[in-house]
This record gives sequence, C-alpha cells and structure tokens, in this order.
Amino acid sequence: MREYVAAVKAKDPDRAAAEAGRRARTALRRYCSTNRLNRLGMLTYAGYGCHDQVQVRADVGEFFRALRVRNGGRPFPYVWVPEWHTTGHGPHVHFAVGQFVPQRVIRETWGHGFVSIELIGDLPVGSGALAESRKAAACLSKYVTKAFTETTDRLPGRRLYDLAQEFKPTKISLHERSSTLSATKSASRCIEHAGFRLDVRPDAWVE
Repeated sequence: MREYVAAVKAKDPDRAAAEAGRRARTALRRYCSTNRLNRLGMLTYAGYGCHDQVQVRADVGEFFRALRVRNGGRPFPYVWVPEWHTTGHGPHVHFAVGQFVPQRVIRETWGHGFVSIELIGDLPVGSGALAESRKAAACLSKYVTKAFTETTDRLPGRRLYDLAQEFKPTKISLHERSSTLSATKSASRCIEHAGFRLDVRPDAWVE
C-alpha cells in the first residue's frame, strides 16, 4: 500500500497530503495496537547531524538488524518515524517496540549519538499494553503528520515511516447470520468473537 503521493503530480496537493497522512496514521495505529508496541525510543546523530535521508534510512535499518542479532536472532515488531530538527540539525528518529531493551544495548547498537527508551506511562491505573500501545501510536502519528505538512524535501515514493513487515496485522473475516438475529445482536456477537480472537475485551478495541 503506497503511503506517499508526490505533491508535484497531485491535482490537489493539500488534499493528497492529508489523505496520505490519514492512511499512514491509521496503519501506524493498527500496527502498534496489534503488536502492543508500548515503549518509545529516540535515536539522534551527534555533532552536525546527518542530512542525507538515504543514509538515515540505511543507518536505522542496520540498527534494527543488529538489534535483532543481539536479541538472539529472533525477529520482533518495531516501527520508526523520522522527525526533522527545526534548527537544521537534520532528522532524528522516533521508534516503538513492545519488549524491554536496555538503554545500554540501544546506545551501543546505534553508535551515532544520543538515545533514549521508556515505557509509556501517564495512563489511568489498570491500563494495559493495549492502551499503552495506542498512546505510542498517537505520539508517532504526530511526527507523521508533521512530515506531511511541514517537510518539503521528502524522498519521492518512500513511506514516511518503516516497520517490521512480518508483523503487519492480518485481516480477520467475521460472519453472522443476520436473518436469525437482530442487527444489534448480530453486531454484538461479531464484536465478542473478534475480542476473543484478538485476546482483548470487546470494549477495549472498538474505535
């Protein structure tokens, strides 16, 4: 699914950018929620920074490949979004994962500058990983929106975020015979079944 529409080719650049941003935010929310990505991290470049977007993408790709090796070679879900400094320092990277990774390991694996990682907090008592991952998705979505509305030198044809492809959400088909149930009961049964399949309370995932 393409997440980028080149502004110079769109008949209505503002509308195209808004629609692409909406699709990207939706995809981010679904991915983070499905994989319970409830830890937010940041990767920066020291000194003058890195202004080569191709190099940034290569560095981040190598970072996650190396992190996978340090994780015993086991793949894990992640998503990252770049954000451009307003001071002209170039981009830094925000990312989300769903498992504990020591900051020391992140720092040693990245090796280009300052790093940080934290578990999502500031939520009501009893909030679980799903609520935390939704908050993480909301934070990342802000950077995607900024990229569509404030960044003019995006790489043509490239998504404004990247993720571990093997963990993308799969579509679940639900069927209920509405002829024997009222519309309300039929919808309720579908929601209940989906909650069971997703291992969450029905009222926790309906948007």
